[in-house]
Amino acid sequence: MKIKTFTFKPFMKLLNLSALITLSTAAILDLGASGADAALLIGNTKTNNVVRYDDKTGKFLGDFIAPGSGGLSNPDDLVFGPDGNLYISSGSSSTGQILRYNGKTGAFIDIFASGGNLTRPYGMVFGPDGYLYVSSFLTDTILRYNARTGAFVDVFASGNGLPGGLNGPNDLLFTPDGKLLVSTQGSVAIAGDANTDGIISPGEFVPDFSQGLPSQILSYDIKTKQSTVLVDSATPLPNSFNFVSFLGLALSPKGDLFATDFANGLRAYDINSGALKATIPTDYTSIPGGFSNNFIGNLTFIGNTLFTVGFDFTKNDYGAILRYDSVTGNAQPSAGNQGAVFVSTNSNLQRPIGITSITSVPEPTATISFFAFGTFCAIFLRKSNRKERCLHAEDTV
Repeated sequence: MKIKTFTFKPFMKLLNLSALITLSTAAILDLGASGADAALLIGNTKTNNVVRYDDKTGKFLGDFIAPGSGGLSNPDDLVFGPDGNLYISSGSSSTGQILRYNGKTGAFIDIFASGGNLTRPYGMVFGPDGYLYVSSFLTDTILRYNARTGAFVDVFASGNGLPGGLNGPNDLLFTPDGKLLVSTQGSVAIAGDANTDGIISPGEFVPDFSQGLPSQILSYDIKTKQSTVLVDSATPLPNSFNFVSFLGLALSPKGDLFATDFANGLRAYDINSGALKATIPTDYTSIPGGFSNNFIGNLTFIGNTLFTVGFDFTKNDYGAILRYDSVTGNAQPSAGNQGAVFVSTNSNLQRPIGITSITSVPEPTATISFFAFGTFCAIFLRKSNRKERCLHAEDTV
């Protein structure tokens, strides 16, 4: 005899859907309430630390890396690696290291790379071929290291003291098609007294500009190691120091190559042809008709917003942060400031050069919500499916 039993199947499906919607909404709201925020990280070459600033308000958020942590010296370049950790160039006129720090907390991890006669590294980039490329400024070389272990591999390129050569290499950047770009300042490293104490220590070098070499942006084929000049020396910008010294390199969201000029300026180029597309003066210290008192460091993008740092040599090398719209080139000062000044000159920035951005991960509450959500759903659906199978079996007795 067949006994007809009422089935709860439609009801259970409705309950499942209701629970999913409720829990999903709660988890999403929780993530939104504690979601990711960006901040600017800036390397102070005078105080050997890395500080944080809120990218929206310009509020100073304190040290990310304390002065001298892990032996940090002259943090010119800040790069996040494939492992999520922060790599920083560190060195003096006779030393050089790449230091690694926890990308979330700033805690020192280790000396990641140091071989190959690395001296005062200025720039680095992780390549598509599994190598870390580093510009050794005071040996006029680009060195390669194993990107996973930090072991020294080889000298990728060397300077020759001729126009178009690797003379005073600064920043490094890979193009979308795999070419390695390097900015040069047109100097040649020679033995000298960098400490101005009258004594040339062993292995101590200084940059020499007496040959009048141009500041350029070179492009390297990493397979053949052959280079070409992508961007030749530019015309000094108004109110600048009447010279050009390419420093920072970065790609905008639109794919344009942006370069900073230590002697004051930003320039945008076509990444393929090297054709000049825009110039942006970065002088923020001169009076009308006067000349700048500030130099310019590296740059970074958060969306279409371009941030760069500068420092005023007449005010103890205290620094400021500048902000621009990279699409229009228009300055974007913060409230109460003029020109492009986002954070005005202050003592928390001491001869800043390196700059990058960091995005925080979701707070633990959001992670717990998603974990709880997933666990609950798994248990709930398993039980409901088992119940449905049982009721379905009863229905066919």
